[in-house]
Amino acid sequence: MPVSCRSVRPSVRQFAALLSTLAVAAAAHAAEPAYGPELEGFDYPYPVQQYRFASQGVQLHMAYMDVKPAKPNGRTMVLLHGKNFCGATWKESIEALTKAGYRVVAPDQVGFCKSSKPEHYQYSFQQLAANTHALLEAIGVKKATVMGHSTGGMLAVRYGLLYPDQTEQLVLANPIGLEDWKALGVPSLGVDKWYERELGQTADKIRNYEKSTYYVNQWKPEYEPWVQMLAGLYRGPGKQLVAWNSALLYDMIYTQPVVYEFPLLKMPVLLLIGTKDNTAIGKDAAPAELRPKLGNYAELGKRAAKAIPHATLVEFDNMGHAPQMQDPKAFHAALLKGLEGK
Repeated sequence: MPVSCRSVRPSVRQFAALLSTLAVAAAAHAAEPAYGPELEGFDYPYPVQQYRFASQGVQLHMAYMDVKPAKPNGRTMVLLHGKNFCGATWKESIEALTKAGYRVVAPDQVGFCKSSKPEHYQYSFQQLAANTHALLEAIGVKKATVMGHSTGGMLAVRYGLLYPDQTEQLVLANPIGLEDWKALGVPSLGVDKWYERELGQTADKIRNYEKSTYYVNQWKPEYEPWVQMLAGLYRGPGKQLVAWNSALLYDMIYTQPVVYEFPLLKMPVLLLIGTKDNTAIGKDAAPAELRPKLGNYAELGKRAAKAIPHATLVEFDNMGHAPQMQDPKAFHAALLKGLEGK
């Protein structure tokens, strides 16, 4: 007796549901990218060049953007990113500055973003400043205004102390290191503990931290790419190397304060401070009674302005750790005014 066979085909509704499921999965994958250890796969807003050099016995490279204005005013701005930032996060600042006539150089420091992640490197602010100075010499920049944000602010101070004759002006945008956390009682975590913590980084952890510290518990969709930029490094094949370099850098920040040398700065210094900032390295590991006393930028900005001989303080009362990203229009208006009045 013949057997009747029917081919089984999904209905139109089932097929549409399948396509929808695949689309959702593809969108989720796209929203959670994985990048290489030098941020391969993440696009920068301007062409990226590489400065290749030898340091501490190894060959390294620093990625940088060198953006020329249409109508030059004769001045160069060097932008130094923070610990959880990259040269790319200066996008809106580069636009505002080049429009005003500034040549802008925005490097990624060794250990960060699109630059080398050496397996062994003795990180110091002196070393990073020397690397930056060598880059500027290689591209013909003899004198510059240096703007540092967050950890980049500590680096900018060290740069100004090492190269005062080549530093026209310093701009410190919510720099960290306005207090000595170790002296105040924040315990030393050490490189191994930092490494363990960094291996546990996720997009949710990064987002929650940035929301509470950078953006005063506010969130906008335009902040998300920067979360995924960092989280993507920890999803990628170089996760361990990224985390190891990050741990070394955290140890550098904790053990090398610059606050005691503020009175030695010779050049004009523009302080741009979001007073709602509460950043303090290792705060979560500090004794509970100490935490509320750390990272009080409403007080720290004023204290720094008094300690720096030629300082101008501009405060943003409703902004946190990243005013250049939270309110670019207000930040850049204050920045350009401060640069004109140096």
